[in-house]
Amino acid sequence: MEAARENEKLSAALSAITAVVVGVILNLAIWFGLHVIFAKVATQHIGPLRLFTPELASVDLGAVALALLALFALFKLKWGMITTLALCSTVGACSREPGAPSGHSTHARSMS
Repeated sequence: MEAARENEKLSAALSAITAVVVGVILNLAIWFGLHVIFAKVATQHIGPLRLFTPELASVDLGAVALALLALFALFKLKWGMITTLALCSTVGACSREPGAPSGHSTHARSMS
């Protein structure tokens, strides 16, 4: 492993791959976050880029509260990922309206 660190070309290639992977994960996190927190998200094309613009009036306050609970549990209480996931999934399951279909919110979501 030490030989790989000393090889500048290999080290540069691995750094580039790491940057790409981090970028993809960040892009997915933003996409999923927007589509969970907002019921309506429009897509605008600016050249080769896509810009996601949420409709602020369509915010799902339950999803925001659950995200804040997860952030609090992870960073303030220093809980582990599994414990935080168990807490949030339990709170989410218990807070859904009786009779509502599983895995769906109680209001329609736009598939833009």
